[in-house]
Amino acid sequence: MHKYKLVAVDLDDTLLSRDLQITDRVREAVAAVRAAGVYFTISTGRMYQSAARIAGELGIDIPLITYQGALVKNSLSGEVLVDRPLPLAYAREIIARIHQYGYHLNGYLDDRLLMERDDEAGRRYAAIAGVEAEVVGDLLEYLDRDPTKVITIAQEPLIDQLKGELGPLYEGKITVSKSKPHFLEFAHIEATKGQALSFLTAYLGVKREEVMAVGDGYNDLDMLDYAGLGVVVANAREEIKKFADYVTTASYGDGVVEALERFVLV
Repeated sequence: MHKYKLVAVDLDDTLLSRDLQITDRVREAVAAVRAAGVYFTISTGRMYQSAARIAGELGIDIPLITYQGALVKNSLSGEVLVDRPLPLAYAREIIARIHQYGYHLNGYLDDRLLMERDDEAGRRYAAIAGVEAEVVGDLLEYLDRDPTKVITIAQEPLIDQLKGELGPLYEGKITVSKSKPHFLEFAHIEATKGQALSFLTAYLGVKREEVMAVGDGYNDLDMLDYAGLGVVVANAREEIKKFADYVTTASYGDGVVEALERFVLV
């Protein structure tokens, strides 16, 4: 009997290689985990359509945690289990505030990537996610209902300053999280990876202590805290590693394989 019955893994800078691919070694390890009867899923800030493509490569047939936990959706049936969009009133406030700084903005609606303008930051983001962006102009004018989330992109010192300003203003109202060094995300107050993983654990009939989570970033911290075993890959920043139960010696997907072989495939 396996101690861990559910494994939830972040994508970027964790499961994916440096060049954003699923390696053969990762593919084989995930297949072995699933063959052993252990649930394996993705827990990512990415859009559902982006995550579902990778889930398809891995044969994952259980719900995926996407949009940082705002949307939990089955990759095969398309059944939506959790849908917690950002209330439009807060989205509009955030967008108006960020307009004052002129930073790049993404909005998400109906699993579509919306951008105010076609610029380098936006093109790079779309390329990483592997999705087509829609340039829609002013998001204040375009959005007429609750978006899934809003992201702004800027250099890390600017993102840190913005988080310092807006985080306290919206504490207890919405989730303000630094997902990557140059991404600041605004989402529903209950849209976090940890809360989504808690839901999925109950949905699958798995105990909290039977969950292993693997990540690398700031937005993985509550997921790592929730899981019975929180694993951080070697390429993560030192301040993230402090929150891990186990830090791998290998980076990216090889680190995930190391954790799977050490704790699950035994």
